[in-house]
Amino acid sequence: MAKHRLPGDPYDDGMVVRREVLSDAHVDASLSKRTDFTADFQEMITRYAWGTIWTREGLPRVTRSAVTLTAMIAGGYWEELEMHVHAALRNGVTPDEIKEIFLQSAIYCSVPAANVAFKIGQKVLAEYEGLDKPFEEPEA
Repeated sequence: MAKHRLPGDPYDDGMVVRREVLSDAHVDASLSKRTDFTADFQEMITRYAWGTIWTREGLPRVTRSAVTLTAMIAGGYWEELEMHVHAALRNGVTPDEIKEIFLQSAIYCSVPAANVAFKIGQKVLAEYEGLDKPFEEPEA
């Protein structure tokens, strides 16, 4: 399923950033589910979302996470929101900052959407309670 890549292909940098932001465990699990039907999509998101957008120097990862959380709330992409709450914590966004992002989203996206976001955020944050390093991916 892997395609030949030319030197400088943003896929390689994208995979590095994708692993840093989402965790090796998450990316490995995602790639293990790859099929002939989904392989091109996996290549595309790694190359373009992670390799050309998340690698840009114009915004720090904390800001990128804030924008991404808001976009997930606005679109109602709840599974993706859960994944990106984990990613935001890995990127250094604090629980208090996540709360503020959700409150801001209540005004600009909708109170019902923020209500769902708070439920998801609370679930994710509970997974980290009691860990020595609270914002690393909990073991599966």
